[in-house]
Amino acid sequence: MKDDLEKYIRQCMQNEREGQLKIYQLFSPVLYGICLKYMKNEDDAKDVFQEGFIVVFQKINQFKFEGSFEGWMKRIFINKLIETLNKKKKESFFLDVFDPDTDFVEEQELDIPPIEQEKLLEYIRDLPDQYRTVFNLYVFEKMKHKEIAELLKISEGTSKSNLNRAKRILQKRILSIKNFKTA
Repeated sequence: MKDDLEKYIRQCMQNEREGQLKIYQLFSPVLYGICLKYMKNEDDAKDVFQEGFIVVFQKINQFKFEGSFEGWMKRIFINKLIETLNKKKKESFFLDVFDPDTDFVEEQELDIPPIEQEKLLEYIRDLPDQYRTVFNLYVFEKMKHKEIAELLKISEGTSKSNLNRAKRILQKRILSIKNFKTA
């Protein structure tokens, strides 16, 4: 598989359609899933997904065969997603509004009952853009608050605050549904 992947990447570097198709087939499920997590609806996710692959193929000669190719592509897609979210707003949607006196930022585990994956993804998609983006970067991409802050050009405190707010919103929605079903 690793040898095949290298072959496909090299084909892409030569603008060969066969390599591009193979790369697309191998990675589209994961990358489309990422787009769905960040965008509010499928149409926007599809647009970013297509644009992300265009960027991947345009920049493929920059891949140095160091580290994970999938990770390299994910970074391109995440940057494209953030760029798209920022363009959708007249101003950057990441206002650095952290107030250490009022924003509780200590991370803690939330007591949330089990929920179907599709329902959880729906709830994540419904989060405000800034909360959803920080939540996805932290939870799914395993980024640290320092990395998130640098990527989004916000403070670490704002990153922590946005994550905490996202968790609280999700917890409330999940608990309200669970309470509704048991009532």
